[in-house]
Amino acid sequence: MSSVKKLCICALCIALCCVLPTAFHSFGLGMALSPMHLPVLLCGLICGGGLGAVCGAAGPILSSVITGMPGSAQLLHMVPELVAYGLFAGLLLKLWRTGSLYADLYLALVPAMLLGRVVGGAVQALEYLGGTEHYSLAMWTGSYFVGTMPGAILQLIVLPALVMVLVKAGLVPTRYPQRAQA
Repeated sequence: MSSVKKLCICALCIALCCVLPTAFHSFGLGMALSPMHLPVLLCGLICGGGLGAVCGAAGPILSSVITGMPGSAQLLHMVPELVAYGLFAGLLLKLWRTGSLYADLYLALVPAMLLGRVVGGAVQALEYLGGTEHYSLAMWTGSYFVGTMPGAILQLIVLPALVMVLVKAGLVPTRYPQRAQA
């Protein structure tokens, strides 16, 4: 895929970082479904780790400036978390070559989602160091795993299917051209 096409896809994903949260929050589903994570992970999977990281940084910052979401307090730990999502999704997809696009996608998505949550939690713990409140393992697991479980399930269902649709439509190059994508 050309670098111009990758940049256009990255720009579209950054725009989706502004649009999707607004739509989801209008129905009261924003916090549970983590809509900004979808375009960042998608960008990493399609465009690679570098542009995935760019999308992970630019998306929440631009959304915060345009829509006020996320707020400045959330932005401090959300940007590193989303940068990690985009970066690791792209790097891990490049690493895995199982012969099955679905398997490759899941082998990239699951660790990228876990690593992003670890990065976000670590940055949030650093934010609490100087404050009067304490950050605990229970707070981290509650906010990064329990509270976002519906969003993680949505990501694991939607993203592989979306990548497959884009491949079949010819909008994204096929990963295994000699055999059917399975």
